[in-house]
Amino acid sequence: MYVTEEMVTGMIDRFGKPQRESFRFAVTGEEFDRIKGSQKHGRSHDATFYVIHKGQIVVIAKHFYPPGLYRAPSGGLQPDEPFEDGIKREAMEETGCEIAVDKYLLRTDATFVCTRDNETVENKWYSHVFQARYVSGDFNFTDKHEIREVRLATLDDFETFSAMMRESNVGGFHYRAALHDTIKGLLKI
Repeated sequence: MYVTEEMVTGMIDRFGKPQRESFRFAVTGEEFDRIKGSQKHGRSHDATFYVIHKGQIVVIAKHFYPPGLYRAPSGGLQPDEPFEDGIKREAMEETGCEIAVDKYLLRTDATFVCTRDNETVENKWYSHVFQARYVSGDFNFTDKHEIREVRLATLDDFETFSAMMRESNVGGFHYRAALHDTIKGLLKI
């Protein structure tokens, strides 16, 4: 496991105690396989970061997202990588920006459920959500394989993003919408 309780405790000591939430979402077989495929070497987490810049939030769109859909960037730590270093590395790769972590907002556990071939399988996923601030950078992201676009969005834009996610039949989008909806009351812009 990449993220240990000791690492989480260290982040709580530095950035505050996060709100805790649990979620459960149905996913398609294809989504379930994509989630499982991202769990190399036992990874079952992501760090999601809401980066504030000039009163707005840095957002990303992945290549398969429909036009107009964005979300906060996120990524996984590498084995033995310090938590905060992993967040900063992922921010640079996905947004082209150096960031400073300000607050540990939310810690979630999600269960993704898939039924296929008359069998139901479940997969646990953990998100650690932070508020951060832009320090420098030109939004020239390097993770072109995963990210299509980076831009700034208002908190009100997240209402549109969440609505688009909830209207889809993609369980992973429903999860990201739930994160957006939970975060809006926790962010300080």
